[in-house]
Amino acid sequence: SMENTGEQVVCLMAYHLLFGMFVWSYWKTIFTLPMNPSKEFHLSYAEKELLEREPRGEAHQEVLRRAAKDLPIYTRTMSGAIRYCDRCQLIKPDRCHHCSVCDKCILKMDHHCPWVNNCVGFSNYKFFLLFLAYSLLYCLFIAATDLQYFIKFWTNGLPDTQAKFHIMFLFFAAAMFSVSLSSLFGYHCWLVSKNKSTLEAFRSPVFRHGTDKNGFSLGFSKNMRQVFGDEKKYWLLPIFSSLGDGCSFPTCLVNQDPEQPSTPAGLSSTAKNSENHQFPAKPLRESQSHLLTDSQSWTESSTNLGKCKAGMSNPALTMENET
Repeated sequence: SMENTGEQVVCLMAYHLLFGMFVWSYWKTIFTLPMNPSKEFHLSYAEKELLEREPRGEAHQEVLRRAAKDLPIYTRTMSGAIRYCDRCQLIKPDRCHHCSVCDKCILKMDHHCPWVNNCVGFSNYKFFLLFLAYSLLYCLFIAATDLQYFIKFWTNGLPDTQAKFHIMFLFFAAAMFSVSLSSLFGYHCWLVSKNKSTLEAFRSPVFRHGTDKNGFSLGFSKNMRQVFGDEKKYWLLPIFSSLGDGCSFPTCLVNQDPEQPSTPAGLSSTAKNSENHQFPAKPLRESQSHLLTDSQSWTESSTNLGKCKAGMSNPALTMENET
């Protein structure tokens, strides 16, 4: 229906660029295998035998506490117990969940997506976001370029050929997909800005002091960098550039960020003063820990350094002793 040659060239180039990026992102989302916890989170043979012999209760938890004492874990179950997967027989890293469809634990699991027949998690969350973004742009481009011909269809301005019915169908399909994709993409943009997964949006993670829905949020810019990486040239490409290894994550409870509230909800003023600048008991992975080191809210007084050295036991594992 286009008669202008320049318009045809521009539309064809833009169309194939968006289509190529959409297919590339979709392909990467589908065929990138979800990452599973590393071997250090799996129990040894002796520890498995101990768990089988011990009944559920304090003795069972004591075995898990000993196994997890050197692991960088800070989240617990709702009852305050260490998060353990019976099926995979491993201690769950922070933000890791067991997928009933894949039947395995997935690092930073967001959800199992039937549209890609794959789990969306740490290894492919960036690809999933780009897939939503490019599919939305693709549909919006089609709807926008088709709009003038769609109007002509209703005003009888098109030749009486079969193509005019294709134009009508194309506009309706692109417009409807644009509406649904925009809501889904907008929701995941909000999740990234808050450093949450879909599961964490429905059930907030539990830390030492209790439930905290913003426990992993470090501020908008740092949250973006966790998913897309430090090098902006890779942000729009479906190339893996997320920070970390998926097993350990910096939290606002470890380092108070200027963009976050000064203390999590539910903490008393006494607890606020003692925990405002608490360092992680176990070191974070190198590719993630630099998100904490550039914050201006760190205090390097000798008092806080003393606290750091004195508090080398994992805060997530001392909850049992306090209660």
